[in-house]
Amino acid sequence: MNRLERIKGCLLGGAVGDALGAPVEFLEWSAIEARFGPQGIVDFAPAFDTLGAITDDTQMMLFTAEGLLRAYVCGSARGACHVPSIIHHALLRWLITQDYPAAMPIDVDGWLIKQSQLWSRRAPGTTCLGALKASPRLGAVAENNSKGCGALMRVAPCAFFANAFDYAAQSGRLTHGHPTGYLAAGLFADILQRIVDRQDSLEHAVTQSLAKYGQTPGMEETRSLIERVLFFFYEGYQPTPQRIGELGGGWVAEETLAIGLWCALAAPSLEEGVIMAVNHSGDSDSTGLITGHLLGAQYGAAAIPARWFEPLELREVIVQVAEDIERIPQEYCGYGGEFDQRIEQAYPAC
Repeated sequence: MNRLERIKGCLLGGAVGDALGAPVEFLEWSAIEARFGPQGIVDFAPAFDTLGAITDDTQMMLFTAEGLLRAYVCGSARGACHVPSIIHHALLRWLITQDYPAAMPIDVDGWLIKQSQLWSRRAPGTTCLGALKASPRLGAVAENNSKGCGALMRVAPCAFFANAFDYAAQSGRLTHGHPTGYLAAGLFADILQRIVDRQDSLEHAVTQSLAKYGQTPGMEETRSLIERVLFFFYEGYQPTPQRIGELGGGWVAEETLAIGLWCALAAPSLEEGVIMAVNHSGDSDSTGLITGHLLGAQYGAAAIPARWFEPLELREVIVQVAEDIERIPQEYCGYGGEFDQRIEQAYPAC
């Protein structure tokens, strides 16, 4: 499987996990079971008046990818640039799609923000909204102590560029000030990068990432929970709605990552892993998204069941972003010419 297929699988897998979990995000397991039966939710159900609807998780993931691509174009054309600031600029464009003003002038350009389906509120996180609305300048870190999963759920695209851990952690810190929140984001991007670029197994990627970053100050909560997940995996414990609850609800970053990793490690397929990840009393769309990113990177887009792939909202946009992530660093020169101009129109240098 080539790198592009892993990138597509990662981004689309995250989106289908997000969409499967969206209708049950705020439901207890007992309510999910009563509505969908003992297996829980296994097929898309309407959310936000749409079948296959994504949430703010995938919206922000797409704008993070846009920021990374703009940073690549800017760095190639102009020399050094501050990548987190350009990601910040992209996230402020997302804020505008949610009908909130930014505290500074923002360029509303490029192709992504013109996608009308993105201009829809999908239960955006209050921490992300508050931090972005209050940002005094590009690159300013959040002045809060939140470790909510909003820092984690958007950073998968960082895995496909250099300095994955650092840029994911720094972009997480734009909205979430607690080290657990943004360092969990860095660890997640590093794990994904090992799967995609080194073709590591998920288990090896997790253990190697922990070996490299696990002793980082502020990583203690995340490391402890992931070590617990590895113990569960080695002992053969399968995730169930009740057992997942032992790790928490997934509302904070270390819990979301731990639940996503356990379901991905235990699952024999992307389909089964995502179904495990959304059926519990917690943040189902975010845990589904994390598991989908991990298994999509491992197995590629072909592993996504057709019944999820076909109705997925913004599927073509997600595919285009994945293709641009693979294509632009190979083809953009920064010396002008018609091809470079087309890229600069889609991803203007900031």
